Amino acid sequence: MPERRRGADRGANPGPMPVTTLSPARADAALTVLCEAFHDYPVMRFVLGAGPDYDRRLRTLIGFFVTARILREDLILGCTDNRGDLAAVALVTLPVRGDPPEALAVRREAVWQELGSAERTRYEAFGAAAQEFHIGAPHHHLNMIGVRPSHLGRGHANPLLHQVHALADQDPNSCGVSLSTESERNVKLYEHFGYHRLGYARVAAELETWAMFRPSPSAGRG
Repeated sequence: MPERRRGADRGANPGPMPVTTLSPARADAALTVLCEAFHDYPVMRFVLGAGPDYDRRLRTLIGFFVTARILREDLILGCTDNRGDLAAVALVTLPVRGDPPEALAVRREAVWQELGSAERTRYEAFGAAAQEFHIGAPHHHLNMIGVRPSHLGRGHANPLLHQVHALADQDPNSCGVSLSTESERNVKLYEHFGYHRLGYARVAAELETWAMFRPSPSAGRG
């Protein structure tokens, strides 16, 4: 569920700093960026619905996504602005993974007990729709990429995206990068970066999703 991106880079703005791998100690900062970026994203509104405690519930849900990457020893990447503040974050699932730790299942159940059974049902409906376009070969999956609203249009997402592509291209165990987007205007954007459409699904009247894949240049060779 990559972020919605608006506009091209603005030449008058300072360029983004290099991409870094964020340690678990920076998980809270990464969570804050993603909550700002995905506050009104279709998946979040679909799963959580409306309510006076939406912000807290959003932090619980996205917090689980961040925790999952930590527990599974996947990647959390960050890009800072010229002042050193975290401006953009990407969550990435790696192609080679062991069995999920028991702590992850415990955390998952705690999250859905807090958020509710109806919310869980809606989230699982979204997951089932996305699973229809499963890629059988090991690959990187871009779970989320988000930019703070205050930093949109400054090019902070691009280095994150290019870093994920480079990791996949250099990894002999990865055939490419997959992602999904729930914003139709993002489809052509990702096609520009080398992705092609794997499929489309309408999860509900208010939610649709496009699965996309960017094969690594070396995929299928050898």
